[in-house]
Formats: sequence, C-alpha cells, structure tokens
Amino acid sequence: MNNASPDMPDMEFQHKVALVTGGAKGIGLAIANALAARGATVIAADVSIAASADMQSLPHAPGILGARVDVSDEASVLALFATILDRFAAVDIVVSSAGIFRTATIPEISAAEWDRVMAVNLRGTFLVGREAFKQMRERRAGRIVNLASTAGKTGGATAQAHYAASKAGVICFTKSLAREAAPYHVNVNAVAPGPTETDLTASWSPAVRAASAAAIPWGEFAQPQDVAEAVVFLVSDRARYLTGEILDVNGGMVMD
Repeated sequence: MNNASPDMPDMEFQHKVALVTGGAKGIGLAIANALAARGATVIAADVSIAASADMQSLPHAPGILGARVDVSDEASVLALFATILDRFAAVDIVVSSAGIFRTATIPEISAAEWDRVMAVNLRGTFLVGREAFKQMRERRAGRIVNLASTAGKTGGATAQAHYAASKAGVICFTKSLAREAAPYHVNVNAVAPGPTETDLTASWSPAVRAASAAAIPWGEFAQPQDVAEAVVFLVSDRARYLTGEILDVNGGMVMD
C-alpha cells in the first residue's frame, strides 16, 4: 500500500537516471524537480547553464545536476549523451522540454527566424529523441516524453505560425518514434500544455493574458507543476502500455 502524500512523493524513480532538456527554468525545472523528488538522479540540461567539463549542481535545484546543451547543435547533443552515459552507463527517462517561442505575424517572420524556431523546437527534439532511443533500444527499456503544445494542434494564436508548426512537427515525430520504439518496449509520448504560468506568459500584456484565460474552460493558466505531474505519470510504470499518446494539459482549451 502506498501511503505517500502529494507533499511527500514516493521514491518510484529511485535508481533511475533522467535527462530533462530545458531543465533550468519554467516547465523543464518543474519536471526535473518532480522526478528528483521521487528518487531519480536528474540531469537538467539547458543552453543557459555555463559551459563546464563536468556536470554541476544547480544552485536553485538541490539534488539536480546541471549540464549545458544546445539541442539544435548535433555535436552538443552527442557530447551531452556521451558524458551522461560515461558517468551513469544508461539513461532511463528522457524529457525534451527545451524550446523557444517567437511572436510575429507570418509576413514578419524571416526565413532565419523560422529556421531558428524549427532548429530548437523540432530538430532539437529529434536529436535528443534519436540519441535516447539508440541506448534504450539496446536495453529494451526506457521512457521518452516530448513537450508539444496546444498550438501544434490548433495552429496557435495569432502571430506564432512558426512555433505552432514546430510543435505540430513534435507531435508527429513523437508518434513516429513511438511506433518504431514500441517493439523494444520503449514508451514515447508527449504532453501538450496550453498557456502556463512561466516567465514567458508573465511578460504578456494584461489584455492578451485575459483573452487567453477566457479561452480556457478551467478559467486559469496551468502551473508548471500541472505539466510536470503529467510527465511523471507518462514515465511511470502506471503508463506501461501507453505509447504514442499526446496528453493535453490545458484546462479544457483543446479536447480531442
């Protein structure tokens, strides 16, 4: 019988190694904290972390190791996995949370800006997912979760076509990887958050925030922890038979 309370999570991920990209802040940090609280050894990899030859403790995330990675750069991703595998031999859980958001109408989007959003959000998810699958396939075990978005299902709000397109690509890639990984008992899923309380949405104007909240039947933005708990479920044994799923975490904003 499990007597753990929400304030005292059980240690279901003890002896597991988890990599969370984009893990230095926002949703990624919430995911890293949630996994660490349940016993996982967590590497929070982020482009904002200072370059270092070794993984380092994050000052604002006790018990979580930090590592620098630029997910859009293949050499950076390969180096990250080599470092982690050299130290821990395997990665059991990989969460691709790294991403960027740009606001511009389609006529205003330059080719360079389009390419940059795709490079981080879609290419980065592919590179991390590919390397994760390579080593999970050999062990016939592992969990991969990608961060998509409601924008990837709806086309997004006004002035974010490149972000929406990148997240639609993440959704499709998640399904492709799930199909290929399933025979090896490697689960691949995604979560698709709606508007979430992060530094990004805090910078929106009051009018934009009000309009966004009005589109959510629940009536308020998600908290990063709401998304993190969905990820915890997807990488747990409770989701053993679940793969290729895009789990909506949006307060009813998108239902399918």
